[in-house]
Amino acid sequence: MGAPSVPHGTTGGRADRSLPPAVGKAFLEHAVAHGRPSSGFHHQNYVVELTEPVARLLRREPGVPVTVRMRRADALPVVIRTWENEAAILRAVKGVLPNAPECLAEGDGFAIHSYVDGVPLSSVCGDGKPVDALLIRALAGLLAETARVRSGAALPPLPALWPRNYTDSQGFLRALVRMADQQIREPNWSAFGGLFAALGIPEDALIRLAARVPAMARRPYSLLHADLHRDNLIMSYGGDPPLICVDWELASYGDPLHDLATHLVRMRYPSHQEDEVVAAWMWAMQAVRPAAVNGAAKDLRHYVAFERAQSVYPEVMRAAQSLRESLDQKSLDEATARVQSALEAAAEPLRLGDVPREREIEGILFRWQASASGAVWRGGAARGGRVAPAIGWKRDRRVPEHPDLPHSAVGDALLLEGAAPADRVFKGTAHLNTVVRVPGTAFPVVVRRRVADVRRIERSFLSEHAVLRAIERSPAKVAAPRILALGESYSGSRTYSGDRFAIHTYEGPRDPGRKPDHPVNGLLPHEADGLVDQLAALTEVDYGQVDPVAGRLGFYGWLSDQLVALVRGLPQESQQLARFLGLPDAPRLREILARHQVAHRAPALLHGDLNPWNLVRRDDGLALTLIDWEMALVGDPLYDLVRHMHLTPTRPEIRDRLFRRWERRLPPEHTWNWREDWRVYRWIEIVRSAYVDLDRLVTGASREAPNVRRALDSYAMTLAAATASLGLMTPARSNPYLARALGLRSGAEGTA
Repeated sequence: MGAPSVPHGTTGGRADRSLPPAVGKAFLEHAVAHGRPSSGFHHQNYVVELTEPVARLLRREPGVPVTVRMRRADALPVVIRTWENEAAILRAVKGVLPNAPECLAEGDGFAIHSYVDGVPLSSVCGDGKPVDALLIRALAGLLAETARVRSGAALPPLPALWPRNYTDSQGFLRALVRMADQQIREPNWSAFGGLFAALGIPEDALIRLAARVPAMARRPYSLLHADLHRDNLIMSYGGDPPLICVDWELASYGDPLHDLATHLVRMRYPSHQEDEVVAAWMWAMQAVRPAAVNGAAKDLRHYVAFERAQSVYPEVMRAAQSLRESLDQKSLDEATARVQSALEAAAEPLRLGDVPREREIEGILFRWQASASGAVWRGGAARGGRVAPAIGWKRDRRVPEHPDLPHSAVGDALLLEGAAPADRVFKGTAHLNTVVRVPGTAFPVVVRRRVADVRRIERSFLSEHAVLRAIERSPAKVAAPRILALGESYSGSRTYSGDRFAIHTYEGPRDPGRKPDHPVNGLLPHEADGLVDQLAALTEVDYGQVDPVAGRLGFYGWLSDQLVALVRGLPQESQQLARFLGLPDAPRLREILARHQVAHRAPALLHGDLNPWNLVRRDDGLALTLIDWEMALVGDPLYDLVRHMHLTPTRPEIRDRLFRRWERRLPPEHTWNWREDWRVYRWIEIVRSAYVDLDRLVTGASREAPNVRRALDSYAMTLAAATASLGLMTPARSNPYLARALGLRSGAEGTA
């Protein structure tokens, strides 16, 4: 059966009409006062009988039930809308789906629809419950019937970014992703961006998803309901037809497979029924639009992945908003579970990396809501007419009160933390850093929290706060943050249960519109000079304050022991894959490392992790600020310089400049014999990276952090350099597919 023949983009014959303003207003007031209400995410609906004046205008009998639909003014923009006018969509489907609601009239901010008599499927078969096989076939038939409405129907014009070819499935999915970014992410970013950033969802997550949409089979476009879930399916009392679709406001026009995917996700079928639903859809669609099933089995997963990816935005926002009504522990637990579930579903398609644990999500939600609710500032008035309790905290006495941030201002900083915009929230591999401006404080500060339960296979040895205090107390000209406060805060009703934080001075740009600039492509000449000058200054810091037993002989032997312990502590899967790739186990590695020795140089305080993202460009003679001192240690200054060159792209001329200035600026007891020893440190760092990066490939830990992503992209070269420097032969690998998946060649071809 063919589709209606009205040209695409025209209005067709109008079945609805506008009511005179006075009549419409009176009827709307009557519906609100006397109608039977039902509330959805986007509309407030009232079922009410037609009054005499309105019935006469609509040429209906008085007393006939109708549905009055009003768009909710307080509804967040959390859905993709291809068209704004639901009435035009209903006119287009009328010829194919005669039982769909009809728009009888439109008024100022409301519409009157014909009433669909029956009971929602959700009332008799809730989410997660199995659906009867007869109903599944009926649902598949509904989707197939909807697909009969094609480009000849009286549909409104499509958005400009729609593909010109109405069989381009890849282009359609890309358009959907871009629409989600424009209509859901963008309008909500100013209010919720900081919350998303804290949860690990970057601003460009959907843009990057659009760029990754793969090639797909071509399928002819048709009308899509795009929101077919249990609340929008009415079971008629008479059974003819058995099911009727309502709520067409999110309808779209494109690949019919998208309708199946949204239906699968939003219906929340038991997992064992999903294959049955797909089979029923393919059978029904084959009878109506055979070309619509082309490649469906292969391509369905891409639409399901998109649905889960875009759903994280409304799920997080609705969970956060639910706390405005109540912030007790029960509400916080429910919101936390909802957010965690959404993040886990979206993690793979959006490549989010490690999903925060329950405890971390709870703290983020609590802080966001405490800030959003309008708290009383110290010495100030309430915002928004509401008063919220300050976020309580307990100080760690190892860091005394700092004159630049008195304890009375720490609570303000913690409260402001939850309201920070996205461009002031920086989530790294181990810490969540939030930049805030505290009233009465002349400079911005950063609230620094350890990411809950983060797995770091490289140990830290010194307390970061102690290192920063030692630098601040010394005369050394080292550009590093100052530690202002240390303690525990609480979330919800759980008081001081390990939600630790530190507050540092913020060392990025003072302009709120600028993000910190890192030398990700290597140092400029003046930056190389500035870095060396600060490494020289570190030799002036009294390291005995942070490590009283430091300074003993044998730094290289200690470093080797740490690497052997790291390899021994890798998960079993990582150790097995290391052996497959030819990397030695811990005992064999110890033997190889013992072949080398380095000269003893006077120890100094080292940063320990001078990768580009721990260096922030600045506009004075120091050139760079050194941040994130969590991996600091006491040892050979040559190691700090060589590890920096291993972690940062370094051109030969910059490397030579670094070494020349380093030798000239540091005292001789810190530099002697460096020309013979620096390659040993470079070698041990290459070997370390072969194990650390392999473990990240296996476990996925911190994979989306920029420094980790860069390292994993070049893992084949790292492995080749490590095995060659260890003097080991590349093994003949038994599974070439596994090697190719890691970016390597098969054993016969050698390592890439």
